[in-house]
Amino acid sequence: MSIRTLLLLIAGLPALIVGAAVALGISIPVPVLGRDYVVRWELMPTGGQVELPEIAGPEDRTRPLIVIDAGHGGRDPGAVGEDEDGRVFLEKEITLAIAMALREELLERGGIRVALTRDGDDTLVLANRPEIARQLEADLFLSIHADSGGEIETVSGASIYTLSNEASSEAAARFAARENDADRLNGISVEGQSDTVSSILVELSQAQTQEDATEFARLIDREGRGKITLHPQSRRSAALAVLRSPDVPSVLFESGFVTNSDDRARLTTEAGRQAFASALADAIQVYFARRSDTSDE
Repeated sequence: MSIRTLLLLIAGLPALIVGAAVALGISIPVPVLGRDYVVRWELMPTGGQVELPEIAGPEDRTRPLIVIDAGHGGRDPGAVGEDEDGRVFLEKEITLAIAMALREELLERGGIRVALTRDGDDTLVLANRPEIARQLEADLFLSIHADSGGEIETVSGASIYTLSNEASSEAAARFAARENDADRLNGISVEGQSDTVSSILVELSQAQTQEDATEFARLIDREGRGKITLHPQSRRSAALAVLRSPDVPSVLFESGFVTNSDDRARLTTEAGRQAFASALADAIQVYFARRSDTSDE
């Protein structure tokens, strides 16, 4: 596409969105003569070179693709829990095990392509996680985490987070602040990021992406009932950096609390992981089935 054509296509866009798009490298639907065209710029700067993972599943590229992100990893252990026998449980290990179980469940069911942001104990910069989904042109991004209740051992249950500039509760705000600060706390230096521009883009140019993410979160909540233990306030929202992909519907699944004994039993056993995988796979299949029905209309 020529520079002249690009300028003609984006002429009707507000300068703020265009400037931010150029800076971050997103794709934006542009209305021209009653039709929507997608303009793509170079990728936004991340924490170094993004290494793309392999995609498993059907070779048919028209099949939907989900990128599953196991939170934390490498030098970043995430939340830490300990049982009465002194055994230590790390969030990074729990999230990877659930991600792997979900991957296998989806591949066994068939029809959906799957990629993992990490399949080992790798340190992965926060900004690169959603960027992997963007570069793979994924249809859905799911980041799996666990939490810590600190000294409060009674708090338990899974929660589903979507992106919002304002947190839905004080607990959601604390969770987001801790997750967003993970890189700095673990000694990972990241240059060239602009949270302000990212927030503007998400707010102004990707309403449909957020609607799709909200629908997916609603499906996880629905399909999880009776299969996994959900927190009484299971639907939450916060300004989570890992969900700030402007063109890939993104949800964070906080699977439970490593500081709660009942949650630990669910998070660290094969039966518990399979329950998470089954509920999440059900939600993913329903989501993509609805997208397929819409596209066929």
